[in-house]
Amino acid sequence: MVASIRAPLFVPANRPERFAKAAASGADAVILDLEDAVPLNAKDAARVALDAGFTDLPVIVRINAHGTAWNDADVAAVAALPFAGVILPKAENPSICESVARAIGKPLIALVESAPGLAHARAIAAAKGVERLAFGSVDFCADLGCAHLREVLLSARSELVMASRLAGIAAPIDGVTVQLDDLTISHDDAAHARALGMTGKLCIHPKQIAVVLRAFAPTDTEIDWARRVLASGDGAVSVDGAMVDEPVRIRARAILAQAG
Repeated sequence: MVASIRAPLFVPANRPERFAKAAASGADAVILDLEDAVPLNAKDAARVALDAGFTDLPVIVRINAHGTAWNDADVAAVAALPFAGVILPKAENPSICESVARAIGKPLIALVESAPGLAHARAIAAAKGVERLAFGSVDFCADLGCAHLREVLLSARSELVMASRLAGIAAPIDGVTVQLDDLTISHDDAAHARALGMTGKLCIHPKQIAVVLRAFAPTDTEIDWARRVLASGDGAVSVDGAMVDEPVRIRARAILAQAG
């Protein structure tokens, strides 16, 4: 379930009146946020408001980071409710990821958003209980003091894809796009993430959902190409003037599986 999510939508956990609206947004999962979206004086109220019964969609909770004043209570609350998974922010230590996953008893998405997190990404991806990585790109840039640009973050995104592949877990979820006034930016960011091998993107506004889902879906051109490749037989042949052999057919099968 956690492995197939493409466009999950954040909603502050202290705003339960928004939960059902988030579920009706077209997102394929809802993330109840106990961390950045919740003011310090509302942390306890947000935890009390946690609910998994307002939708049939997967409901995930982003808890507060390990070592914060709220983490222990967050872990206890999430463990007691039937959520689909949990996001652990500031993931930097594979042992901590394992202990949190064990305490909660649910799939864990490790949110990598710092230099230490990226340095340990391969070990984190291989940690027991971690089922997916996600990229906290805005926090990552704040940690490194770098610009939030695709070319700057190319190596970080690629490393998360590599770490996930080596660990045999689902491909990672990309971070948020903060610009909300131009949806082409959200679409292009998602398309860039897909080109690198990511298979989802965190969303912070309902209007981003449709463009993100479209970016991660195969185009009609890709589907037509994949069908022609698989209809070409086996061995090395030419399709559209390009050589096709088994590695190309693997890609074609993956495209049709996504389309299905």
